[in-house]
Amino acid sequence: MAPHAEAIPDQTGHGLATNGSFMNGYSVMGGSAADAAHVQGPFTNSHATGESAADALSMNGDPRNGSAVNGPATGVVDSHALPLHDTPEVEPANTGYLPAEHVKAVKPNILFIMTDQMAPQVLKMHDPDSVVKTPNIDALAQSGVVFDSAYCPSPLCAPSRFCLVSGQLPSKIRAYDNASLFGSDVPTFAHYLRNEGYSTALAGKMHFIGPDQLHGFEERLTPDIYPGDFGWAVNWDKPGERLEWYHNMSSVLQAGPCVRSNQLDFDEETIFKFSSVLPVIFSQQWLYDYSRDSPEETRPFCLTVSMTHPHDPYAITEDLWDLYEDVDIPMPKVNIPQGEQDTHSKRLMKCIDLWDNPLPEEAIRRARRAYYAACTYVDNQVGKLMDTLRKCKLDKNTIVVFSGDHGDMLGERGLWYKMSWFEMSARVPLIINYPPLFNPHRVKESVSTMDLPLTLYELVGGRLTDIPIAVDGKSLVPALHGNPAHDEVFGEYMGEGTISSVMMIRRGRYKFVTSMVDEPQLFDLQEDPAELKNLAESEDMGFKKLVQKFVMEAANKWNLPTIDEDVRKLQRQRRFVWSALKQGEFTSWDYEPPSKGKKQYIRSNLPLDDMERRARYPPVDAMGRIMITPKPHGIAGAHNE
Repeated sequence: MAPHAEAIPDQTGHGLATNGSFMNGYSVMGGSAADAAHVQGPFTNSHATGESAADALSMNGDPRNGSAVNGPATGVVDSHALPLHDTPEVEPANTGYLPAEHVKAVKPNILFIMTDQMAPQVLKMHDPDSVVKTPNIDALAQSGVVFDSAYCPSPLCAPSRFCLVSGQLPSKIRAYDNASLFGSDVPTFAHYLRNEGYSTALAGKMHFIGPDQLHGFEERLTPDIYPGDFGWAVNWDKPGERLEWYHNMSSVLQAGPCVRSNQLDFDEETIFKFSSVLPVIFSQQWLYDYSRDSPEETRPFCLTVSMTHPHDPYAITEDLWDLYEDVDIPMPKVNIPQGEQDTHSKRLMKCIDLWDNPLPEEAIRRARRAYYAACTYVDNQVGKLMDTLRKCKLDKNTIVVFSGDHGDMLGERGLWYKMSWFEMSARVPLIINYPPLFNPHRVKESVSTMDLPLTLYELVGGRLTDIPIAVDGKSLVPALHGNPAHDEVFGEYMGEGTISSVMMIRRGRYKFVTSMVDEPQLFDLQEDPAELKNLAESEDMGFKKLVQKFVMEAANKWNLPTIDEDVRKLQRQRRFVWSALKQGEFTSWDYEPPSKGKKQYIRSNLPLDDMERRARYPPVDAMGRIMITPKPHGIAGAHNE
């Protein structure tokens, strides 16, 4: 029987320490990190206090005595995991900047693998005693840069994804819920990379809302699993109403093995599958096609592959379910009775139909078992993609990014799914793997997935000063080279289960959560990783002062009454439009990829021999001799090979 951790919330809050000069002095746009992260949208107070809250807060230790805490980053990677790449012969420069000659000579490809609702705390890279079997993710972590404290910008699918691709907070782009319109004028990392000469493609879920279903991607290889319309608009005007599409407990009560599911069909289509009606090219096929093209016809690529697992419903194939037959599935370690929950959590329990509806212990165990098996399913898909990179000789010059949109409470604290700022809901996995430039190491400071657009842009040689807008994310390139990360995250939640915006500040060892309708929360994640002691309720004068400084910072950053009014206005507007669109003939915004069968298969108007030869991989000449030519940007026959 495999051992399991005694506490599900992981220990990565330990040892968090800010490098003061770096936090206050580093900014991708110039100025302080606090200024760079300051929301510049119409719903933000622009006045500044005499003393910045970031400077005023003593984040390096106990607020009462200023003692610094500089412990080591925790989390041990499975020692049996195999690295994806050979150890690079050349040590990367530890300067915080990419060598210009490398970027000019070799434009690296990017494979961005994204998961849905994957809590990083269950993975071996954060908990070495975890029973979850993910050898491919473990290997990716062992040879890459692992971020121990990565957060989503909003713990809900669509807002989190819009913020991830744009690098901007929800209030800045009005990405409030799962039916918020994502504007075509919002730059995304796909736009950034195309301006640097990249081919951009998207496979799988991204939950774009509106008629634009590309947002800078040249190609979209699959439909989305979720609707792209206004049908899931939230209604704060009726706070007690449970809409039929809200999460409920059926995912837990019905957890178990299955032969097929909607999620399985979607993810297998996302990775590589031919539909029963028309052949559609998906992620693996896209990589093979890319490798078959002549060097003169190709550009470096960014392929984003976004799976819907391990998102509920908690149902998985029998073979993966059986992998956990003899495994002691750990149960939630923190159980809080519903009457003792905080105000926001009480609303969430009612929202997901859990209030006065306790779950049987066996249902909880089965749901967690299916979730673990779904993580293994994701890992299998990661393995397929990495194997395809190797077969196509793209692995040595492809940056691999692995992350997600938010976590899953999995019954911790008596809660399920997401929609809160507790660690299991708000944290995400984040690995950036590129051994030719970055030595494997761990980053203990807190970062956000909003940091990825600037990071990717800088990694491919883009100049951050060329970006025409102020973004909230910051480049992680210095951290990739071993320097401290910025250790500051802001988050916003305006979706279902609340009636007012719920804002979060994560800095150093502390997390602060505030709302106009709920009690404030302050947690010391170094001393209290399970978030059991709300320091905002403490009578200690040191903590009272600390809470007040956070309150001042939040008031300076967010104009909450104005934001909340805009949320309600857009909810009403979208509900009205949706009601009209359902009358008469309905025109869907959901994306349907075009068929490539006319060019992919044998047709009378196309030369048969050339088509058969081009479809073969590795490619051959007319005499059957293998032809693999290095591409001019250093991709096939890749770097250092």
